[in-house]
Amino acid sequence: MPNLPASVDEHRSLIALLIVSAFIVAGGIHYQTPMLAAIAAEFQADAATTGWIPTLSFGGMLVGILFFVPLGDRIDKRRLVLCKIVVLTLTQAVMAAAPSIAVLAAGSLVSGICSSLLQSFIAITAETAQPNHRGRALGTLLMATFSGILFARIVGGLIATHIGWRYSYMLSAGMLLLTIPVLWARLPPTRPTSQASYRDLLYSMYQLLRAHGGIRRAAAIQFMFGICYGGFWAVAAPMLAVLHRVGPTEAGLMGIPGAAGIFVARPAGRWMDRAGVMPVVLTSICSMLAAWVAMGFGVWSIAAVAIGAILLDCGLRAAMVANQTLVNSAVPDSRARANTLFGMHVWGGNAVGAFLASWTFAHFGWLAVCGVSMTAIIIALLIHLGVLPVGKIK
Repeated sequence: MPNLPASVDEHRSLIALLIVSAFIVAGGIHYQTPMLAAIAAEFQADAATTGWIPTLSFGGMLVGILFFVPLGDRIDKRRLVLCKIVVLTLTQAVMAAAPSIAVLAAGSLVSGICSSLLQSFIAITAETAQPNHRGRALGTLLMATFSGILFARIVGGLIATHIGWRYSYMLSAGMLLLTIPVLWARLPPTRPTSQASYRDLLYSMYQLLRAHGGIRRAAAIQFMFGICYGGFWAVAAPMLAVLHRVGPTEAGLMGIPGAAGIFVARPAGRWMDRAGVMPVVLTSICSMLAAWVAMGFGVWSIAAVAIGAILLDCGLRAAMVANQTLVNSAVPDSRARANTLFGMHVWGGNAVGAFLASWTFAHFGWLAVCGVSMTAIIIALLIHLGVLPVGKIK
């Protein structure tokens, strides 16, 4: 447990710090989204090649979550957060001067690894919140995260058009640099909840996954959602450029309808507190299905893409709040490891989706990308309904 704030005002101050920090950190791997077409033009690369930038950033999150987040149950989470944010700041500065896509891709990998510190923010928030308000508290933090993603997408597109895409990474590094001394001064230390060795700590995640069917179901569904979400944003800018002659600014503005989930995060948390996870996730699946039906018409209409982006983000965010709350409530003494399991599936799905969508779009076009995503959502529905059970791991 963390060293809890002594007063309500101190607790609110801590939550405000985590919200602002989450906003800034979340954008680090999302400035790239509207800039991919501009990056490809500068380096004369195709969509499949530039697709490695989002693929490795999502893959980096997966690596960071798997190998670093579990340490939050064994050592002070404050130390983890401070180390990661310093490396993230330096990496974003290097990406601003990247001489090639290879350097950008490598920087994306490191940025993704360090951005896993968001999972530490989630664990600290869950530990300090009252149990009957945990869904609302996590919904607020996730709303800040989603807002940071929206900011990065819009600003990344505007900067790429009017100044140059490299300045987006300079902006990111500057904001991170301002955050470091505040976190150093205000973020409280936390006490370990496990004395297990690092090897045993990693193995215990397998045991957690084996023992908790609810965690397995939530993780599997979120993996399928990640395929759809990571896939869409990995090819959104190239698709809009090819089909609708849209530049980085307009592609970045697609982040506005594509961030509608900001407005459903807190209500989803309250609904989760009242009704549980099942109705929230079922509604989310229906929203995702409707999103990809609308996306199919994106070949002819950019409005259809915008509508699909709204439904996609609402479905993803509501399910994430519900499933994240479930995972954090299931094993109170192992929250870092539980968040690791959940985050691995979220970002693993994003990485798989980015790779599949980039390759599919380059070789077969947008409708094929829609087909891949629809398949993933149908699998999520079958898991949720129990038709495709996530059996006990042996």
